[in-house]
Amino acid sequence: MRAVLCKEFGPPETLVVEDIPSPVAQAGQVVVEVHAAAVNFPDVLIIENKYQFKPPLPFSPGGEVAGIVSSLGEGVTRLKVGDRVIGSCGHGGYVEEIAIDQNSCIPVTDEMDLETASALVLTYGTSYHALKDRADIQPGEKLLVMGAAGGVGLAAVELGKAMGAYVIAAASSEEKLEVCRQHGADATILYPSGDMDRAQQKAFSEQIKELAGGEGADVVYDPVGGSYAEPALRATAWEGRYLVVGFAAGDIPQVPLNLALLKGCQIVGVFWGAFTFREPERNKENLRVLMEYYKAGTIKPHISGRFPLEKAADALNEMAGRKVMGKVILTTGR
Repeated sequence: MRAVLCKEFGPPETLVVEDIPSPVAQAGQVVVEVHAAAVNFPDVLIIENKYQFKPPLPFSPGGEVAGIVSSLGEGVTRLKVGDRVIGSCGHGGYVEEIAIDQNSCIPVTDEMDLETASALVLTYGTSYHALKDRADIQPGEKLLVMGAAGGVGLAAVELGKAMGAYVIAAASSEEKLEVCRQHGADATILYPSGDMDRAQQKAFSEQIKELAGGEGADVVYDPVGGSYAEPALRATAWEGRYLVVGFAAGDIPQVPLNLALLKGCQIVGVFWGAFTFREPERNKENLRVLMEYYKAGTIKPHISGRFPLEKAADALNEMAGRKVMGKVILTTGR
């Protein structure tokens, strides 16, 4: 089978596509014939050795796949050959076949095609966990979503709207903001695509406060970090919740903690990957709700690009360059 492999840490151009032996399902595992694999920002980090998890070389990036179960290992009871599933794997997904634990697979509803399925779990799982479990967002609250046209950002826009919030979407181009409006954003903010200077930071804070009714945002969803973080924290409302989701801007911000004191606000970490391992039953319930949202038409993953497996480097460069709106996926031609 074909696989995209990282044999040395570096930029996407260092990846290679090779034929390797097909996997064999071990006890408790199934082999999934991969039809589509999602490309996510952690994939960019993991091949450069900048992510929290550091798999040994060589490895295939890719944390979520969708496909059809082709064989079963000993003791598998939850799935059967021919089932359509989404698989969460952390890494190893840029392949034509993957062996994965049965408990890491979710059946795909009849209403959902496999390309859409591959783009659902990580982004919507992260955003739903953030808004429901970490922020306890309430109807009528003001939600600011930064990086709002990206994968987790656009999911947060849709889910925030579904949960009754007033959604303010912030992104770096009018094209991205138009996508946010199409997915339910009530208001939008255009911010610079590079680092902000102090004047730009102050203007950003004032825009947030104005659109949030003067008091600031009750919940800030931040997958961006960098120079965008401090002005967003300054525009957080009294007893607001600032969700630390990621650092797509590249720099981990150093914010003045006196702001949290003055605003009585919470700075809350969101690590969905750890949540899925530590609290699998709560995660399973969250995913059940997301499937219901999809069936009802409340959420719909936005796939802006499809690349064949051998063009994985191109897809990752799109992601690294922050050009992606919603999700991009790899397809295997199966």
